[in-house]
Amino acid sequence: MQLKIDLPFILRTFRHQIALTWSIVLVENILIAFVPLLIGMTIDGLLGGRMTELYWMVAVLAGLGIVAVGRRIYDTRAYGTIRLHLGSELQRRSSALEVSKRNARIDMSRELVDFLERDAPELITAVIQIGVSFAILTYFDVRLGISAAIVVVGMVLVYACFHQRFYRFNARLNEQREQQVDLLAAGQRLGVFRHLRALRRHEISISDTEAVVYGGIFLLQIAFIAFNLYQGSGLPGVTAGQIFSIASYSWEYVEAALLLPIALQSWSRLSEITLRINSEHNGYSNA
Repeated sequence: MQLKIDLPFILRTFRHQIALTWSIVLVENILIAFVPLLIGMTIDGLLGGRMTELYWMVAVLAGLGIVAVGRRIYDTRAYGTIRLHLGSELQRRSSALEVSKRNARIDMSRELVDFLERDAPELITAVIQIGVSFAILTYFDVRLGISAAIVVVGMVLVYACFHQRFYRFNARLNEQREQQVDLLAAGQRLGVFRHLRALRRHEISISDTEAVVYGGIFLLQIAFIAFNLYQGSGLPGVTAGQIFSIASYSWEYVEAALLLPIALQSWSRLSEITLRINSEHNGYSNA
């Protein structure tokens, strides 16, 4: 029995390459997470006539640059190899299908690798930034930490209300994409126009839903940052550097937290794609 092609399959098959690049991502983002704190300390140090904090900040930023460049050079090669082998395996398994569906499914399978290359590192970044920001904000004042927890829960709840809608719209879009090569081969101008118009309609549906979701999330972000700035400015003995750190970590926190619903949306899309590319038939039902 053949194993299903999905994210766990890719992670198992290419575990060494992915483990290496994710380890570098971990180091890179730990360094990134502490940059605002170092900047705040540097501000207070320079105001106090000290240079030590500035030297530490420059050293960390230089190390961050080296790690980031090295990871991107490696990622291009590692994930390119994964796409090559995955596309070849999918072609072998789906050779009995129509060319149009095989073409579309090979393109869709690349989205699984795209998720591991782009979205998964961003999710790792988000988790690290959320953890570090939450700890530092809580250290400054427990009420800042409580507000951080509330805003994440609010973001996830907003997305949860639209999860099924995202899945349904993506299913319709992918169903249409599977017909593209056959329609182009038929050469009927009206048929191609209707196909492109249907693609446009499904893409608009997805985009409009995204706009509503992120509009709601943006309102939560505004309230969170306004509260933290108001609360932080009233802390006893607060310094300019500490205010900068509170503002920076509040903004980084909401930026990182925003990646959570984005990752959930990607998961909705990939779930539909996984079901589709593992189907052995020309027809597909998303019911």
